[in-house]
Amino acid sequence: MTLVRVAVPIYMPAWLHSTLRQVKSRFRTQKRVDIDLAGDREVEWSFVASHLPCGPGEALDFGCDGTYLSLIAARRGFHVVALDLERQAVLWQHPNRHFVHGDLLAARLADASFDLVVNCSSVEHVGLVGRYSVSEPLPDGDLEVMRKLRSLMKPEGIQLLTIPVGRDSVFYPWHRVYGKARLPMLLEGYVVDHAEFWCKSLDQGWALCAREDALEFNAGWDEKRKIYALGCFVLRLPVGG
Repeated sequence: MTLVRVAVPIYMPAWLHSTLRQVKSRFRTQKRVDIDLAGDREVEWSFVASHLPCGPGEALDFGCDGTYLSLIAARRGFHVVALDLERQAVLWQHPNRHFVHGDLLAARLADASFDLVVNCSSVEHVGLVGRYSVSEPLPDGDLEVMRKLRSLMKPEGIQLLTIPVGRDSVFYPWHRVYGKARLPMLLEGYVVDHAEFWCKSLDQGWALCAREDALEFNAGWDEKRKIYALGCFVLRLPVGG
């Protein structure tokens, strides 16, 4: 006997079909929440603003990128050098904020001259050609910059650092992600006075998470998934550092 399979159409009421479409649409929308960085700047900028000390003093905003962080530092009583590899257009001026266009590794800045360094989502881009006007490849440019910043800071000076964290990786030409191997290299020579880590969850957006979870985060950067965890640090240069 030969069995013949016959496809029998299944009747689906219009209301049920509409409900299923809404559920699928809601699921797709929720899934997208977990694959982008929306809200990361609010986490980073608020971290820096909340940990800025009061002046007077000298401050360096490395990779200022047109943000208002150097303005906050100027309002807190610092004389601020805002440095970036690209020219910036900002809609405000402050007598205590001075913009310098150039490369930190080539800039003529005096050693041991800064009480405060702001390094907000900047160091991970150093030496990755193709973005932010980077033209010279420097595989260890991030580590060179952190050493340079140590030389520019006064003993007991403070650096406010925010970076992508997760499993160690480099997404050319976008950024590095710092994990268990490279993060200690980046922080070498500094004392970590405070550290916090943030991961993005499906239902809560960005939320504080454990260090281990952040450094094991599976970061990605392609057309389907752009996400990493965040590391925020208050670093201090020890006396004799």
